[in-house]
Amino acid sequence: MLFYKTYPHKQSKEWVVFVHGAGGSSAIWFKQIRAYKQHFNLLLLDLRGHGKSNTMFQDVMDNQYTFKMVTKDIIDVLNHLKIESAHFVGMSLGTIIIRHLAELAPERVQTMTLGGAITRLNTRSQVLISLGNLSKHILPYMWLYRIFAYVVMPQKNQRQSRHLFIREAKKLCQQEFKRWFKLATDVNPIMKYFKEKELVIPTLYLMGEHDYMFIKSVKEMIKRHQNSVLTQLSNCGHVCNVEQPEAFNHHSIEFIQLHSQPPLAH
Repeated sequence: MLFYKTYPHKQSKEWVVFVHGAGGSSAIWFKQIRAYKQHFNLLLLDLRGHGKSNTMFQDVMDNQYTFKMVTKDIIDVLNHLKIESAHFVGMSLGTIIIRHLAELAPERVQTMTLGGAITRLNTRSQVLISLGNLSKHILPYMWLYRIFAYVVMPQKNQRQSRHLFIREAKKLCQQEFKRWFKLATDVNPIMKYFKEKELVIPTLYLMGEHDYMFIKSVKEMIKRHQNSVLTQLSNCGHVCNVEQPEAFNHHSIEFIQLHSQPPLAH
């Protein structure tokens, strides 16, 4: 089972599950925990091969990952903790995993807050992924990851986000990186399907206004989806929960509370 950590709340019945992106870990949510735990029960996960889950899947070392496989890991944790449904907060590639979970088990997902959401890989990112795929057996994976970090988060005020993700990515082994890299090549086909099929689950997209690689496709997506809203965070790039934590926390907590079940009357 995935490594996880919970922060129980004495009164609230609402659970919030945090899902990080590829190369990260639950450590990326350190600026959310204090604000969120005042209102909700929290569940933080390390996806397979990441963080403290990096030694838990030795038996599948030769297998390629699929989004379905990675998503079912999370459902296993929910079942283990007897969490029937929850609000999901994701970042970057973690937003695709949440969307996949909502497809597989919509009854488990009350709301989706998708930060730095990836809804389509644009031409630049597709070229990067293709070049990375060609060279992943030649170049050390940290070289590739650093290149990606600088392309996705190029600005000076994104330095903290870059360093955080590079630091967490160093905990991945080369084989693990290759599997997640291969998974990234499946983004466009799966997101084309998600774009055409809207779920009735309330969805908040939180995007930095300078998230040049991904914000355009999100704007296109919400024009077609009635249950989705977009909030842009000013002076902010891709990893908006780290770069603008107060704004991220304010908008996401307000959204979750708006769609939470009212407490039972005594």
